[in-house]
Amino acid sequence: MSMDDQVWITGLGAVTPLGNDLRTFADNLLAGRSGVRANELTGLATSLHACTASVGVIPPPRDWSPLDFTARNRLEQLSLTCTVKSLDDAGVWDRRESLRVGLVLGMGAEYLRVWELDILAGGRRVYEPAQDSQSIVHRIHSDLGLRGPAVAVAAACASSGFSFSLAREWIQSGLVDVCLAGGCDLITPMAYAGFFNLRALSRYAGDPVKASRPFDRDRDGFVMGEGGVVFVMESARHARRRGARAYAELAGFGSTSDAAHMVIPSTDPQPASHAIERALADADVDPGDVDYVNAHAAGTPVGDRAESRAILLALGAAAAHVPVSSSKSMTGHLLSAAAAVEILACLAALERQAVPPTINLDHPDAECSVRHVPNEAQAQRVRVTASNSFGFGGSNVCLVLRAA
Repeated sequence: MSMDDQVWITGLGAVTPLGNDLRTFADNLLAGRSGVRANELTGLATSLHACTASVGVIPPPRDWSPLDFTARNRLEQLSLTCTVKSLDDAGVWDRRESLRVGLVLGMGAEYLRVWELDILAGGRRVYEPAQDSQSIVHRIHSDLGLRGPAVAVAAACASSGFSFSLAREWIQSGLVDVCLAGGCDLITPMAYAGFFNLRALSRYAGDPVKASRPFDRDRDGFVMGEGGVVFVMESARHARRRGARAYAELAGFGSTSDAAHMVIPSTDPQPASHAIERALADADVDPGDVDYVNAHAAGTPVGDRAESRAILLALGAAAAHVPVSSSKSMTGHLLSAAAAVEILACLAALERQAVPPTINLDHPDAECSVRHVPNEAQAQRVRVTASNSFGFGGSNVCLVLRAA
């Protein structure tokens, strides 16, 4: 692939448990600060949980009507803020109506709140299509006057990972000049209760900061997080023509679907391993050239072991020296937005030339024998990163970023 055909990330907008801009996020991530707290969200039965990683009040975009903003549901607020911030950061906010700007977001299930309100109202409420995640994407597309295609992607925890692939395809095919891609998700009572009843959530009763423990032998499930990140992507040719700076190149994408079980990872590591291998091949990167792997590792006993086996199989002998960590130890698991916030973690690694740690990794599980980065960041050369996202139902995605 020629340099002109590369797809660059040229803007970002974020609202996360670790901060709402790359500098703050990177500072907290590399310092090993956790965004997990004793639950502050209303509507969750306290008997079900101890902690979450929430974002609190969502800041409105600049120059946006507060009345209009507060009238929208929280998922739409989150998606709108991240989208506007990313366009502004990329320097295309004032040019958006003259460009073909696409929008593809991995979206969560905030519309489940409609069902919750229906239950509270005794079944008397009427479903409103405007609450649906697909409609949220299209409403934002309309409100911002975008001229490209728009779609919501739903593939469980791999949703926003697929959004990057679709955006890259639209750019490389010439369908759009610029594309917004990423994901947003929020914690709702129904979603929380569902994961709790699946026994996927941590029951840790001590200090909330210690609850998310990927790869640790004492892990007992994930901590739910919320937030979102939306990125501006465009071809290197288009970015150079308008004098844009690049955060990184989206160099590779790989995906597979094993469909082994609705919620349990496949016992065969090959499908997930193939997703990693395909992403590296797509980027024309050898395993030994990878400087950092941001693992999906959410802290579930079976999930972390399954991913470790997949990483070892995909990287082969190089696995002995490629550092692997899980930013979910600090952000919690953002579900549909997980891949997006973990791409932000990879950008932090590329910018700061340091690998973020897995905090709370005090006793590594012997069955998770990757090269860990326990508790403290590791300064080193970082030019190529890989990020895994493995969703319920067997959706396996790997994304490769390269310094531009």
